[in-house]
Amino acid sequence: MEYPVGQVAGFAGVTVRTLHHYDGIGLLSPSGRSRAGHRRYDDGDLDRLQQILFYRELGFPLDEIAVLLDDPGADPQEHLRRQHQLLSGRIAELRRMADAVETAMEARKMGIDLTPEEKFEVFGGKDPEEHAEEAEARWGGTAEYAESQRRAAGYTKDDWKRMQAEVAEWGAAYDALMEAGEPATGERAMDLAEAHRLHIGKWFYECTAEMHRGLGEMYVSDERFRAFYDSMRPGLAEHLRDAIDANARRLA
Repeated sequence: MEYPVGQVAGFAGVTVRTLHHYDGIGLLSPSGRSRAGHRRYDDGDLDRLQQILFYRELGFPLDEIAVLLDDPGADPQEHLRRQHQLLSGRIAELRRMADAVETAMEARKMGIDLTPEEKFEVFGGKDPEEHAEEAEARWGGTAEYAESQRRAAGYTKDDWKRMQAEVAEWGAAYDALMEAGEPATGERAMDLAEAHRLHIGKWFYECTAEMHRGLGEMYVSDERFRAFYDSMRPGLAEHLRDAIDANARRLA
């Protein structure tokens, strides 16, 4: 069987533009063409697309996926075993979080008070104040830190809601950019990196391109920041770091 690009996009839940991009970079080139020159995908192509999407969901960058799939010594069954192991780990973590939320919902509905241990065991003993403490330890003596503290002290509940809405909108835009397979050095990625920098300037302190570059490195090296950005989309922290670097060079 052979399938046109629009039908394959529908099967996989991706855009036609994404499939065109995969073809353009040699990651997934259709096995055939119609008489009119339109892309036609066979069952082998669909198997490869499935592998690509599994790895994308796990946060692998496109160039790394290409290396993995094009390794002549690679066993297709080994790809599936690796993906199953990684996905199972993620599923277990999400299920643990979902169970904790369900427990809290049921307890509230039934008027049961959970113990402190039961309320917070899902977070694995992580202290949310560590971020604030570390920020003060790193930057407490800087003008930027003082400015961010001054501004934050004056924000209302509605201000924080607007800020969070802007972050969510930005995250959705960045997710769509990565879904389309656009590189971190592309115009759209650099524009969103610049929007990220300006958002910091709007709400906290004036963030220069060089300061922003340092933040980008921290988003990858610090597992807590990486987890925050990768929760928007696996691999987003590294992609953003590279986009921030590219944008800083563009602004230089």
